[in-house]
Amino acid sequence: MALLEELIRAIELWLRIVKKQEYVVNPNLDPVLLVPGIAGSILHAVDEEGKKAERVWIRILGADHEFRTKLWSRFDRSTGKSVSLDDKTRIVVPEDRYGLYAIDTLDPDMIVGSDGVGYYHDMIAEMIKWGYQEGSTLFGFGYDFRQSNRLKETMEKFQEKLETAYNSAGKRKLTVITHSMGGLLLKCFMSLHNDIFEKYVKRWIAIAAPFQGAPGYITTSLLNGMSFVEGWEANFFISKWSMQQLLIECPSIYELMASPDFDWHDIPVLQMWRQKVDNSGQPSSLLESYGPKEAISLMAQALCNHKVSCGGTQLAFPLNDDILKWAEETREIMSRAKLPDSVEFYNIYGIDVDTAHSVCYGSELAPVSDVEQIIFTQPQFIFVTGDGSVPAESAKADGFNAISRVGVLADHRGIVCDRHVFRIVKHWLKAGEPDPFYDPVNDYVILPTAFEVERHREDKKEITSVKEEWEIVSSEKNAKCNYTEKSSAIPSFVGSVSVTCEGDDEFIRRG
Repeated sequence: MALLEELIRAIELWLRIVKKQEYVVNPNLDPVLLVPGIAGSILHAVDEEGKKAERVWIRILGADHEFRTKLWSRFDRSTGKSVSLDDKTRIVVPEDRYGLYAIDTLDPDMIVGSDGVGYYHDMIAEMIKWGYQEGSTLFGFGYDFRQSNRLKETMEKFQEKLETAYNSAGKRKLTVITHSMGGLLLKCFMSLHNDIFEKYVKRWIAIAAPFQGAPGYITTSLLNGMSFVEGWEANFFISKWSMQQLLIECPSIYELMASPDFDWHDIPVLQMWRQKVDNSGQPSSLLESYGPKEAISLMAQALCNHKVSCGGTQLAFPLNDDILKWAEETREIMSRAKLPDSVEFYNIYGIDVDTAHSVCYGSELAPVSDVEQIIFTQPQFIFVTGDGSVPAESAKADGFNAISRVGVLADHRGIVCDRHVFRIVKHWLKAGEPDPFYDPVNDYVILPTAFEVERHREDKKEITSVKEEWEIVSSEKNAKCNYTEKSSAIPSFVGSVSVTCEGDDEFIRRG
């Protein structure tokens, strides 16, 4: 039934039967620039004459074929850039809607089920309700996420975007909101161009940024591939195998590996049960564990003879030493990043979702006899708290003097369309109408009791429930990490309420 309603609504919008609601624009808001993470920008393949542009990320029809044909690439160590295997193809990011088109809904052709390919769509819609206007106070920066986060070309384009947004907003400094790997891109820019960053940026809100890497997620992505769609729908999208061939030549992925110099509370390890045979021919199992630095040698062994067929030619795709060196230099650049005193920094990250941290191949009863076979082996994980992709320990280790760090119960993709996150961001931006039921000190939503609801009904005050879920979060702060955690002692409430009064502007507030 829900699917039918969604289809009818989509058709109505398509036929322009339902007009889009207009919201009041507030020209006094500070401009906002949205920066996505990995796989969060629409990519077009343009032919050598620049006449034909075809969307290759994301698409449904012919997705895997076009992905292998147009997006598979090779790393050029002389430039630090990944170049498409098809030398007649150039990858570009569309700039429509002041950069927002490329980071809104990643497959605009999808009428039904577009929620699955929405990226910043909900946040953009929400910010427009708060008074933001595209091209005046709201901008986007899409980029080729295959490339290094410090690629000179990307840094130059980002500087241009900052300048454009700054001038379009009447020379007002920007708030930059980043998600996931976008936080590393901004950190690279801040390190390399600190004076320019300070000139144009007033505030940085990082959401789910893997400041110290995403160990389990990236290890398995390089060895076994990555899947963005699960279940039967995966048959219509890009296979994990095709994705692996792309990732193994992407500098950005290597820059997301676990930081070997970070003082981990839970050290991420790569484990393997190796089969041993003694002098008498009796087999046994030995568990080997490798830390972030040592794990690279095992991964290199596993991928040493890795080849793929492309255009009738066998191409070697081992773990790339040149990219490893490049990524090490990138981490060094990020380690030197200094937050200007004039810039406010805020950090939101996911908690309480099982997040792969350490990876194990084989088992005591079924050990691995050939290291190269682990790329075809289903791994087992040791989980920690996080957002399902980035451990909370990594995301909150930004290294800056943050105004606030808040842990939110949300997964990695869902956190950018989470209602709790919207409420936090709205408060930090000082945008929209004041929210009487949000307590920024303790980060929770104040709900009236049943007694108060009944009493105010008698006073001719109208109570309207809305379809939202709010987690009551305490302000217990970890002395070491200074972040807000969920309190198990306080129950969750479903369905927040808004209150309007006849004849006055009072709001119900429970203290």
